[in-house]
Amino acid sequence: MLLSIFSKLMATSVFLLFLPLIFFSSSSSSTIDRLNRASSLSVEHADDVLTSRNGIFSAGFFPVGDNAYCFAVWFSESSSEGNRTIIWMANRDQPVNGRKSELSVLKSGNVIITDAGRFTVWSTDTVSESSVFLKLDENGNLKLQNSEGVLWQSFDSPTDTLLPQQLLTKDMKLVSSRSQGNFSSGFYKLFFNDDNVLCLQYGGPHITVYWPKPWLKSWEAGRSIYNSSRIASLDPWGYFSSSDNFNFTSADYGERVQRILKLDFDGNIRLYSRNYGKEKWTVSWQAMSEPCMIHGTCGPNSICSHVPHLGRKCSCLQGFKIRDRTDWSLGCVPEFNLTCTRNETGFLKLSHVEFFGYDYDFFPNNTIETCENLCLEMCDCKGFQFKFVKHDHPDNIPYCFPKKQLLNGHHSPNFEGDLYLKVPKKTLPFQETGLNCSSTVVKQLNRTYTKHPENASQKFVVRFAIVFGAVELGVIFVVGCFFLRAHQNSNAGMHNYYRLATGFRKFTLSELKKATRGFSEEIGRGAGGVVYKGVLSDHRIAAIKRLNDASDQGEAEFQAEVSTIGKLNHINLTEMWGYCAEGKHRLLVYRYMEHGSLAEQLSSNALSWEKRFEIAVGTAKGLAYLHEECLEVEILLEVALKCVAEDKDARPTMKEVVEMLLRQENDSELV
Repeated sequence: MLLSIFSKLMATSVFLLFLPLIFFSSSSSSTIDRLNRASSLSVEHADDVLTSRNGIFSAGFFPVGDNAYCFAVWFSESSSEGNRTIIWMANRDQPVNGRKSELSVLKSGNVIITDAGRFTVWSTDTVSESSVFLKLDENGNLKLQNSEGVLWQSFDSPTDTLLPQQLLTKDMKLVSSRSQGNFSSGFYKLFFNDDNVLCLQYGGPHITVYWPKPWLKSWEAGRSIYNSSRIASLDPWGYFSSSDNFNFTSADYGERVQRILKLDFDGNIRLYSRNYGKEKWTVSWQAMSEPCMIHGTCGPNSICSHVPHLGRKCSCLQGFKIRDRTDWSLGCVPEFNLTCTRNETGFLKLSHVEFFGYDYDFFPNNTIETCENLCLEMCDCKGFQFKFVKHDHPDNIPYCFPKKQLLNGHHSPNFEGDLYLKVPKKTLPFQETGLNCSSTVVKQLNRTYTKHPENASQKFVVRFAIVFGAVELGVIFVVGCFFLRAHQNSNAGMHNYYRLATGFRKFTLSELKKATRGFSEEIGRGAGGVVYKGVLSDHRIAAIKRLNDASDQGEAEFQAEVSTIGKLNHINLTEMWGYCAEGKHRLLVYRYMEHGSLAEQLSSNALSWEKRFEIAVGTAKGLAYLHEECLEVEILLEVALKCVAEDKDARPTMKEVVEMLLRQENDSELV
């Protein structure tokens, strides 16, 4: 009797155990990790999603526009900005309607997405006689399986993202999205080419490869073409390896964090990482450090320029106008008509401008005059690139590149070459592209220097760096004076909020008091005010400068001056984060320099001669890059590099260098 009762209880338990599965197979929606045969997920039900067992990944219909949805896989937890991080999409180029659209697992073993219950827009194209199910794995892979194994998986057809342990093979490619908010297929691709090399390609109106550097042979770029396996992958620790010998290690290698390798819409491939939870993704590696070297950025007949902290900027060539102000990829069109008559055609020189590719041919050992004649003989020649290419010997060989089209244009002070644009003579002269530092004529500096008996190389470099520090302090003093100017006609009763063009944050006085613990830790002072160390609410360490009495300065004018300072952005300048203008109080918030100032380091004995040399040259190059075409910086760079490189006694003293700079400023009427 007891045995019979126990048997009935066991049968009932087995029935109850399988009851959820029976219920699920007859349901049209699911919130677990798998979808069984003859089941579906509906676009109309927000809870119709699959969630991996570890809860990290979700799959379902994702809104990509007004009444437009794509079936996607994403990280379940949103980022700190509140956005979902999409890692895969099925129908990215053919979204479905927000009503009656479904993803269904058919009895035949196929998985399809239907638009409004009528049209099939996507399919796995699979067939199975045995029962199948669609499952979202803990690693983010969406798999269609039967009793014999995997029939289809999302890891085999990536969109723009690779996850750790996901392979990129010869039959796969990553395709960027069209823009920041447009998930449809864009112009950029990451794939293995026919030479077994992993490369980045721009596939817009004109197809070009821009990574690795196209002017390099494979072996010159450190790649191998003798491995036809064509396979690459990212491990969970942040190490990426490819069969063509390309590999890299993330900046946070070894940490247990979430990672994705993504081909962004701007054509750069980046490795992102974040701690588990709702945190912001940070870049731990990227392929291209110079964003303007990415092809197709600004379209035909236009130039890409990189502005530190602001990003890329597109501009039309002189004599051209933008084709479509909403889409720079379409480039610019000429506002003039060119004829094939030689005496009606001239050339406009654009310094440090390069247009890569689309050459008729290259012609070595040519002068500018012969290159002009070559281009004039070709009616459809748009201009020519003229540059010096260094080979194994120290001599520079001039090369001429007549251009069929003007594509992939960029401006860089480091580019040693010029573009000569073909234009009608009647339109000359144009003003050449560049920074106009003064509206007056700049006089040539006299480069005759007096001898100094004690000018050892190391002493010069140290003094040279100290001069830069003195100049910096002078600039800070001048800026402080600006902030201390009194304006008697300001309205003290008005403290309106004016948002700065630079995007600085406006802090309250109470926030900064709390950050500095009542302005208790002083780290420096000068004529303009006192600097305190503080910790902001987002845990960033800041240097907070409390300006001396500036109570009569209006907030609008104060913010205008802050905005002006903010435009002087450069990687070697201390970053400004915000300001405070409350009542009579005026404060500036900067990034805190954890390792102290350059002056402190130079005053110590911790730096070797080689490091001091790098600091001096790097400082000069940084200023030259910041100011680009400004004559006074070019002169300073030339003086510094010449005096450091040549081991001679004929060098200027520090006093003479400063006097030359001051004379140059007076001559060009610069403040």
